[in-house]
Amino acid sequence: MDTTNVGELLTGFRVVTETPVAWSDMDVFRHVNNTVYFRWFENARVAYLERVRFCGEEEQGGISAIIHSTQCRYRRPVVYPDRVHTGARTVEVGPDRFVMEYRVVSERQQAIAAEGSAIVVSYDYRAGRKAPLPETVRRLIAEVEGFEPVPGSP
Repeated sequence: MDTTNVGELLTGFRVVTETPVAWSDMDVFRHVNNTVYFRWFENARVAYLERVRFCGEEEQGGISAIIHSTQCRYRRPVVYPDRVHTGARTVEVGPDRFVMEYRVVSERQQAIAAEGSAIVVSYDYRAGRKAPLPETVRRLIAEVEGFEPVPGSP
């Protein structure tokens, strides 16, 4: 299948995952259940976090990511069979968090199926509280996104 339009719809998303739609993803209404979109977001988010080395607490001294909040705007129903491409990017970086955006594109429909976002907080799992975003992660996000790093809080 031609995925030219898929690539265009994901312009600006630095990390993209591909997922086949499973028959079991559908619900009684004969389309993919709303909760599955959050799994697609999660898969793209984890790929992004791995790329900026913020996926395991061991790598950053017990500090890793935790989700503050997330949301989804459903645009088109997705049905089996299909393959979705989910883009993830960071659009804002703060002292202890960053905001991610997601976009799900249906390969079969060659259209945006959903868009969403999440606030990802830097969390010290050993101390049980939020922590400043590690400078290494901040620098890697800037590298991935192609913007100047924003210094952290003192």
